[in-house]
Amino acid sequence: MSTSDPRVQRHWDRTKRLTIIVLLIWFFFSYLVHWFADSLNAITFIGFPLGFYMAGQGSLLAFVILIFALAHFQNKIDEEEGMAEDEE
Repeated sequence: MSTSDPRVQRHWDRTKRLTIIVLLIWFFFSYLVHWFADSLNAITFIGFPLGFYMAGQGSLLAFVILIFALAHFQNKIDEEEGMAEDEE
């Protein structure tokens, strides 16, 4: 497939958009949540201050979910654009 193929361009545009969304979510849970941890500690979650919980478990859980979501949505994009690995 050539890069001038509209399917290839559409696939790349959708992949770039997904990557940007994933990076924004990653930035939120990597930096912003921890940056405002002191403010979040005013809220409790399961008996723990929210900032403490997010630093200890919440962000890690979000990253694992993010990995599986990225794989799922990228596979969906690949299949819809006819570029899935099993279609080669």
